[in-house]
Amino acid sequence: MLVNQIKEVIKGEVIENSNELKAYGHDASIFEVQPKLVVKPKDSDDIKNIVKFVSEHKSSDPSLSLTARAGGSDMSGGPLNESIILDFTAHMNKVIEVGVDYAITEPGAFYRDFEKETLKKGLLMPSYPASRELCAVGGMVANNAGGEKSLRYGKTENYVEELDVVLNDGNEYVFKALTVDELEQKKSQNDFEGEIYRKMHELLGGNYELIQKAKPDVSKNSAGYALWNIWRPAAEIDGDVESQGQERQVSMNGNIGTGMFDLTKLFVGSQGTLGIITKMKFRLVNPATFSKLLIVFLKDMDVTGDLVIALNTHNPESMESYDDNTFKLALKILPDLVRKIGLASLFKFIPDVWAIVTGGVPKLIMLVEFTGDDEESVERKVQNIKQEIKSRFKVKTRIASNEADVQKYWTIRRESFNLLRKHVKGKKAAPFIDDIIVKPEYLSKFLTELKGILDEYKKYMIYTIAGHPGDGNFHIIPLMDLSDEKSRLVIPEISEKVYDLVLKYGGSITAEHNDGLIRTPYLEKMYGEDIVELFEQVKEIFDPLNIFNPGKKVGGDIEYSMRHIKTNF
Repeated sequence: MLVNQIKEVIKGEVIENSNELKAYGHDASIFEVQPKLVVKPKDSDDIKNIVKFVSEHKSSDPSLSLTARAGGSDMSGGPLNESIILDFTAHMNKVIEVGVDYAITEPGAFYRDFEKETLKKGLLMPSYPASRELCAVGGMVANNAGGEKSLRYGKTENYVEELDVVLNDGNEYVFKALTVDELEQKKSQNDFEGEIYRKMHELLGGNYELIQKAKPDVSKNSAGYALWNIWRPAAEIDGDVESQGQERQVSMNGNIGTGMFDLTKLFVGSQGTLGIITKMKFRLVNPATFSKLLIVFLKDMDVTGDLVIALNTHNPESMESYDDNTFKLALKILPDLVRKIGLASLFKFIPDVWAIVTGGVPKLIMLVEFTGDDEESVERKVQNIKQEIKSRFKVKTRIASNEADVQKYWTIRRESFNLLRKHVKGKKAAPFIDDIIVKPEYLSKFLTELKGILDEYKKYMIYTIAGHPGDGNFHIIPLMDLSDEKSRLVIPEISEKVYDLVLKYGGSITAEHNDGLIRTPYLEKMYGEDIVELFEQVKEIFDPLNIFNPGKKVGGDIEYSMRHIKTNF
């Protein structure tokens, strides 16, 4: 009956076959949640109609809800739901326009296709994640994705200019940065949109200091709702630090003042819990013409923090890393890597083998990319940095000789998670502490203490470390046998200990991958009861019927999550 009713209100397909539904019951996380239906909407009218349908039928069927899904590469269980999944990649996947410094696209466009279109005009959206060949841009917005270029360019939140969103009332609205006058005009509207602006302005103004204090002191964060980013006083925009505090007070506690009020900052990273995004406009950048890659081999991690700080002073575009376990695995599955990077690149591994022969397997390999528009100056800069790092830290270094050499390293880094998922016999990649971040100056102490915690659980897992050391953001991927109940039961125990350590150093439990099923239950640990209560109020303002992706961001249940860990990979 539900299928027939939905078919009457939309033009797209409705999938109910259990075999077809299985593909939508998992993402790249450890979870499996079987949906009731999958809908492939044709356009925004389909989205509006199905939102209205669910809202109208929610009282008679409380289990009804909607979860948007893009590429399915999420590692948190964010696009998993027992009710209705909206698959945007089937039809709503078009890159609508690429302008002189922007692009307009539908959420189901895969990033790889989106980038081909932007590069035709010499433009780039630089916040792409390591899963760039798998992810879609809607998921990048939903998770506030970051990646190898975020060290210089920041995350997706920095590039979203406008969002078209279907809200709880089934109507579509455009969200963008508003001046104070524009905000007042929105607040005066006698409709659902006006109510949202009134309530959000009141919530932010009444809790401004509490919200600002809650903002994690790190460069990247995807945990919770980014309430601290919505209001940007003019003093912050103009960089006027001295008058910043006064400007905030005037703008937030009264109806006068200057600044920008931008609810796109709330939608970015909200994992589809506040509304359904149907279209997005991104700001794009002109990438540098030339680049050089410096490879640093660390025999131990004790110098990591100081080394990262030293490298950051030279303004690298990227700083990536992977550990000895990842590197050993890459060597074991060399045939697969060769297929990805080409047979000629096989010989490019000779310097790495020589580094191992002469210095042992490095504990951490760091890839540091420097870019510019003058090839000779970039070359000279990297040569000088190489000598400085070698002299100060007594580490082995080399500069990638050509593009094939460069791609070898990037392939290992970008493919590290997929390598783990496919090639470790008897154990599978189990991302649950996969995205932690602390400030780089704490890295040496932090990584030592982190390894101490993880080594207590060698009986249940081995683990790999990769990530973005320039930001202090690491991806810890344990390899576990999740068919073993004892192994599954240590997941919350390890999570508690690791997150306690992260918070001890003032970090965030997720820099890029977001909350989903795996981290929503820990948001109160990170932020405290008062901030989580504000998150709940935000959800109530936008989604009073709780129809959008329930159980993510608010209402997380660790017992539910544990029951849905998949045991067969």
